[in-house]
Amino acid sequence: MDHAEALLIGGRAGVGRTTVGWEVSARLRAAEVAHAVIDGDFMGQVHPAPDGDPHRAAISAANLTAVWGNYAALGYRRLVYTNTVSVLDEVAGQFRRAMGADVRIVRVLLTASDATAAVRLNGREIGGELEHELTNSARKARMLDERAPMDTVRVVTDGRSVVDIAADVLAATGWVNCR
Repeated sequence: MDHAEALLIGGRAGVGRTTVGWEVSARLRAAEVAHAVIDGDFMGQVHPAPDGDPHRAAISAANLTAVWGNYAALGYRRLVYTNTVSVLDEVAGQFRRAMGADVRIVRVLLTASDATAAVRLNGREIGGELEHELTNSARKARMLDERAPMDTVRVVTDGRSVVDIAADVLAATGWVNCR
């Protein structure tokens, strides 16, 4: 494979992006498919935000370029990337800059109901961020539903196992036989 490929897994807080991303990676490892994994939520975790960038887009893009450059130098051509808004057009541009203009981008939006997300967040958030996460998750779910491009594959996570969700996500890539 000469060109790079990126699987972008997006979705609201509590939808299971990170868990699904790791299950996708496990399936790719089992199929001996070379790939790299980046949890995009960590690419811009600085405070205060540099240059007044509240969304930390510039530092996230710079980190993506640097980290992908290291992977590409080692011969990797497939990337599994998880981040809330990774499926949006304005974010996909970061991947073209970091991975090359001919990168094949597969977008998958994981979805969950407010009730499912609340249960998951209640189990995960043990500090003082629960109310903020619940409110922000609902807002992001609406925004992603409205703004995700038409070619985005939507995968419902409510009441489903991580194994089944990961199979649906991988099916969108064509990287392995998922069933």
